[in-house]
Amino acid sequence: MNDVLRRAMYNANLTELDLSVELAVDPKTVRNWMRGQVPHRRTRSAVSRLLGVDEDVVWPEPRATGAEADRPAEIAGIYPRRTSIDPQSWRSFFESAESEIGILAYSALFLAEDARIVRLLREKSDHVRIRIALGAPDGTKVVERGAEEQIGEAMGEKIRNSLALLGPLLVSESVELRLHDTVLYNSMFRADGQLLVNQHAYGIPAAQSPVYHYRSSDDSEMFDSYLASFEAVWMRGQLQSVAG
Repeated sequence: MNDVLRRAMYNANLTELDLSVELAVDPKTVRNWMRGQVPHRRTRSAVSRLLGVDEDVVWPEPRATGAEADRPAEIAGIYPRRTSIDPQSWRSFFESAESEIGILAYSALFLAEDARIVRLLREKSDHVRIRIALGAPDGTKVVERGAEEQIGEAMGEKIRNSLALLGPLLVSESVELRLHDTVLYNSMFRADGQLLVNQHAYGIPAAQSPVYHYRSSDDSEMFDSYLASFEAVWMRGQLQSVAG
């Protein structure tokens, strides 16, 4: 919990709802900040002005030591495998989005099977653009990836299951879903200026492969490179309608 933020709100006589109205964000977003999530730089500045406290007091920059001191600032975290990220963290990640959510994967079934995440995406679609790019179930690259992971045709079936679970989201005009037949060297999950990049390794399921957490900044080369890759795959994808 961010007790400094909580005390600053109390001293300023502002509730979660007050702050959400002033900043034009969802009250749940403010609640996530109070639980420890760090908003974008511009939002942090706006909050600090409203509360009359220094931004660094509310969100102090951690001092890196040893190997961390040499880590690029845009790398917010590294996970040894995707399963190291618990479901609540995935929900908090997507909850933080205020304008853009992006999902690029072969199946992303682990997200599609989480009813709370699907419900969250449906709620977010009222004011957030959501783009989902999955592999074409019968595409050659999906067949090849299935062979690499030694699951054969199961890869295509996983994608079909995801399409069935995510399909209802397409009734919203702000949700787009495309199918691609592209070699993916990594899966990507975006929430505004945050990006989770799940590496792909030959013969190893994506769930057991590392995930890098990037945050956009004025000089974020890696974030921008991955985002360009996302856009390239997106442009090659085939748009899907509600009817599929």
